[in-house]
Amino acid sequence: FSCEWAKACFRFHEPYSDLAYALETEKGGTRAILMAVQAYIIKYLLFIRTTEYTHLERLCRVSHQEQGEALAAALADTLWAAGGGGRAVICLVTAAIYVVPSSNYKADNFTERIHLFEFTEKAAAQEFILGHINCFKDERSHGVILFLYSLLFSRTLER
Repeated sequence: FSCEWAKACFRFHEPYSDLAYALETEKGGTRAILMAVQAYIIKYLLFIRTTEYTHLERLCRVSHQEQGEALAAALADTLWAAGGGGRAVICLVTAAIYVVPSSNYKADNFTERIHLFEFTEKAAAQEFILGHINCFKDERSHGVILFLYSLLFSRTLER
């Protein structure tokens, strides 16, 4: 992955601002993934989240906690759809190494540390993501790459 991909994460604009619902994007290859997730975030904030606000106020009056909840719901929805509605696989980076470098594989100190967590219930996947939301939001977390790997494993390599 390029440096652009390695530093890409799911970062929101400031809470309670006019763009509190929006992900920040850079130019380049990760924008398409961020915009697909953005659509699910807006769906969650407008139609699923319960709040006393009406219409477009629902998008601007979003706290830091609600941003995380919206992102977790969006990622879980997307992974659940990729898994055909029966499973979701979530990839996180751990300290342990799961792939031993060989002549066919060049170590990047990231991919070989990915651990897979499989869920057969969408709500459980969403709770897990929410509990590990910083793995997708923090700078240097490789959040977009983790989500891309999660999509691939949820969909399965055969499909």
